[in-house]
Amino acid sequence: MSLVERDLKAIWHPYTQMQTALPPVPIVRGEGTCLFDENGKKYIDAVSSWWVNIHGHAHPHIAKKVAEQLTKLEHVIFAGFTHEGAVELAERLLKLLPASQEKVFYSDNGSTAIEVAIKMCLQYWHNKGKGKTKILAFNNAYHGDTFGAMAVSGRSAFTAAFDSLLFEVEFIDLPNNGNIESIKSQISDLKSELACFIFEPLVQGAGGMIMYEAKYLNELMAHCRKEGVLMIDDEVFTGFGRTGKSFACDHVMVQPDIMCFSKGLTGGTMALGVTTCSKEIYDAFLSDDKLKTLFHGHSFTANPVACAAALASMDLFTEPSTKENIERIVKSHSEFLLKIQHHPKIKTIRQTGTILAMEWETGNNTSYFNSLRDTLYQYFLDAGIILRPLGNTIYILPPYCITDEELSYIYNKIEQALQEI
Repeated sequence: MSLVERDLKAIWHPYTQMQTALPPVPIVRGEGTCLFDENGKKYIDAVSSWWVNIHGHAHPHIAKKVAEQLTKLEHVIFAGFTHEGAVELAERLLKLLPASQEKVFYSDNGSTAIEVAIKMCLQYWHNKGKGKTKILAFNNAYHGDTFGAMAVSGRSAFTAAFDSLLFEVEFIDLPNNGNIESIKSQISDLKSELACFIFEPLVQGAGGMIMYEAKYLNELMAHCRKEGVLMIDDEVFTGFGRTGKSFACDHVMVQPDIMCFSKGLTGGTMALGVTTCSKEIYDAFLSDDKLKTLFHGHSFTANPVACAAALASMDLFTEPSTKENIERIVKSHSEFLLKIQHHPKIKTIRQTGTILAMEWETGNNTSYFNSLRDTLYQYFLDAGIILRPLGNTIYILPPYCITDEELSYIYNKIEQALQEI
């Protein structure tokens, strides 16, 4: 029995209508930017396998550090105990973040990092004896698939079956020159109720790679600071170089109260989540009253092997060559954008850092369920490129080790698709 046949007998895949989906591609190994199936076909992973593999696949430095850790300490309870990897990772990460971030709380993926952040904010006000329980978020947001993360995400097909169970959230449009003042007025009117504002900085990933300007986010954050609204910066997607700087918050002047990380944190090697916070947030939980404790944890909190992977990924991320590669990708994307931006089949094309997204003209509104998605997906798979369109929006989000030749091949195939589809 083939790997695909065995899979279909036993596995339920994410974001997949199993009755109508094509059989999964059986991948047996990875190397650098590429993945290889059981028949030896090579695929350029142009989306970093759901945005996580920032250094490519099977990186020898990460593999070496993980292997070393496995023979030393594979896991230890993190309530009442600690270990070198968790401490070192927290120290190194905080040095890269805005000065407002002083404490690290570990979890095990992006959604749970968001859950922790929401609970921190809500309990912060509870511990202070103030009844601020409303949360501000962007329309079209995506922050994860657990219930708290769904609640602060835009209402969509992803949440439809659960909408009646999600807590109330105040949703606003992305800020721009035309609406920034009205949004600020709305925040001022709600400030006595608002516990926090959660946002994807600069790019709404799952929403369709929707991009907005840093200057308006900065203005919005400054107003939240003025009105005493805590801010959660969701860097699960944008963190670790995706926007051209180390973190998307590096594009703004106002510092968030809380930040969330996962995906690129371990270079895609394994699951790990981090929520960092300011001293002010942390101090609100310090008390002789044990009821003011943050009652949150995971069995695999600060798993030593995951921490080893994250430390190895950070070794690579802080190398000068990684910054050079990010700049090279940004420049290549910019040149390709200029080349095809006026193509009649391109409705819009946009770029932030290493993220390049283009919306195919279909005569209809952009939709996650646009039928063009499957056509484009299969077209690029046949060409040995993994691009996973969001409806009729395709995007390139490659590992930083991608070569100029691989980028050129992807660009050329996109131009070919524009002619043939």
